[in-house]
Amino acid sequence: MIDSRFDCISLIPIVIEGASQNIVAANISSTSGLQAAVAQVREKYVLIVNTADPIDISISSVSRMISVAEETDAVLLYADYKEIKGGLAYSHKLIACQPGSLRDDFDFGPVYLVRAEMLRLAAEMMDGELSFAALYDMRLRLMRFGNLFHLPELLYTKQEHDLRSSGRKQFDYVNPRNRDVQIEMEQVFSAHLKSIGAYIEPGYEEKCEYGDNHAVEASVVIPVYNRESTIADAIASAFTQKTSFDYNVIVVDNRSTDNTTTIVRALAAVNPKLVHVVPERTDLGIGGCWNEAINHEKCGRFAVQLDSDDLYSSPDTLQKIIDKFHSENCAMVIGSYSMVDFELQPLPPGLIDHKEWTDENGRNNALRINGLGAPRAFVTDMLRENPFANVSYGEDYAQGLRFSRQYHIGRIYDSLYLCRRWRGNSDAHLDQDKINENNYYKDTVRTIELCSRMKYLAAKRK
Repeated sequence: MIDSRFDCISLIPIVIEGASQNIVAANISSTSGLQAAVAQVREKYVLIVNTADPIDISISSVSRMISVAEETDAVLLYADYKEIKGGLAYSHKLIACQPGSLRDDFDFGPVYLVRAEMLRLAAEMMDGELSFAALYDMRLRLMRFGNLFHLPELLYTKQEHDLRSSGRKQFDYVNPRNRDVQIEMEQVFSAHLKSIGAYIEPGYEEKCEYGDNHAVEASVVIPVYNRESTIADAIASAFTQKTSFDYNVIVVDNRSTDNTTTIVRALAAVNPKLVHVVPERTDLGIGGCWNEAINHEKCGRFAVQLDSDDLYSSPDTLQKIIDKFHSENCAMVIGSYSMVDFELQPLPPGLIDHKEWTDENGRNNALRINGLGAPRAFVTDMLRENPFANVSYGEDYAQGLRFSRQYHIGRIYDSLYLCRRWRGNSDAHLDQDKINENNYYKDTVRTIELCSRMKYLAAKRK
């Protein structure tokens, strides 16, 4: 066994017969560190260990990785592994890498095999000094060189020290302490998009047309399923909005089996501005519920999101969103939100403002990150022409990518929304299989959008 206990990211040059004992330890998150480490490699393959946690991997497992890399011509090969958390062993399964696997936090696991000649080529092509994003730069270059292959076999074991829930980990990238890292990641990613013909230059924005044939100026859309403990609060929050225009609230009740339907029906009976929709279809996800709302005859010119367990942060939220549409001719407006518990007490990291979205480069950077912010608001007529996917995760992210390809997306960086984290949240505590399912879907959305953007830009260049 190789019991690897590294204090930094490391390269282990290996030969076909197995792992050598030549360990090149370096901080290869920096360009200079990566290039210096790669310069010492003479073997055909390199094993990259990207963790400070203890790793146990056998020579036979390394040989298996090499054998499959030879057979598949993989430039990078990664495998599933066992994870020890709190004294218990879990299978940590990974997902296949596809063209849209562009996130800088795509999970290759802490150990992966790289063809040395391709690693050297990637290192030689790097210009300028990066302090944090060199490995990400390397990986994007390797994606252009060839196949990044996932081997679904448990080949090693990692002792995991980060015991936080998935709901906490998912916000690491928007923590203000990581801002310098994110700026570098964006720089590297923008260069990648330019190299493959998918980068949208500033100024590629088409004019939006806002229709006049709508019952009200705006509709707050609340899809709901079995939220008897929170739905009344959400509806009350929507109706506390102070606006200079008429609006209504459309609750799409996805055939709840608890008391949600009874609660909404009772509230709608005394408030004509509350539209209670129960779909005939029984196969709808959140995206399908949104389609029911936007195609309803009472849907307003703009459709504004409110989740069934969340709240608007002030009575001015809706007015600010609609003002942004008219002042900037937006196809979509995205706000910022604050993390709170069920009793509305602040939770870390606090404000989620997604400042990585800038007017200059947000539409490109959106392909790198895993979320866009909330609340989200849309031009109803544009949604009718481009309906949501009938899924319950990533449907709004897909629309953000789609509309940002051609149109301006308005951003509000003040907190407009209170995102409540509690046991009933659908994404507060996810197991690895569900995390993989969600990530694979968003990677698929990015793959589709990447192809669409390359075709769109190619057509504009003609």
